[in-house]
Amino acid sequence: MAETVDELTVNYYEGDQQVVKELDKQVLTKGAWATVIYRYQDWDARKEEFSKDRYTIRRYQKRNGEYMQKSKFNISSADQAKGIIEALEKWVADGE
Repeated sequence: MAETVDELTVNYYEGDQQVVKELDKQVLTKGAWATVIYRYQDWDARKEEFSKDRYTIRRYQKRNGEYMQKSKFNISSADQAKGIIEALEKWVADGE
């Protein structure tokens, strides 16, 4: 597991085949608890290609010098991502 936030990733391999490809990440919080949002693609073995972009938010807790994933939320579509963005923009604007 990762010792620093920068080492955290969703890249995943099964043997020599990469089945999750991280495209980007943004660290939202650091410290004993870290929050990271990732843009990634899944490998589709039937089509032999990577999926459209997907998004996931992961929470990690640092224990004994290593980050361990504690929770995750997968954003299932671009429409859902847009809905989340719209809600947050409205709430942030309302709170100012």
